[in-house]
Amino acid sequence: MSFALADNRQNGHDDLDARIARAKAEHARPSAKDKLAETRGWSVAIEFVGMVLVSGAIGYGIDTYAGLGTRPFAMIAMLVLGFAGAVYRTVQDSRQFDAAPDNDKKD
Repeated sequence: MSFALADNRQNGHDDLDARIARAKAEHARPSAKDKLAETRGWSVAIEFVGMVLVSGAIGYGIDTYAGLGTRPFAMIAMLVLGFAGAVYRTVQDSRQFDAAPDNDKKD
């Protein structure tokens, strides 16, 4: 009595080694350049969120503790300024990254 296996191909041992080597090559660890690009991307994202949150907190502080009677307009104004500054900084970082000659992939 013979049972059918899930993979009953008769390709031989060498074909399996070639497939394993090909799969390992496809899933190789990223290079140092790829890690640098990922690191720069995370730093831009964190800086963007941080600028908006800090500017919102400053606006909230002005509204709450300065006693100017501007609630909630100072917080809204600071959030808009923080967002504009974050977009400006992100575009600036993107231009610097695009201008760097060492970030292009050489395939």
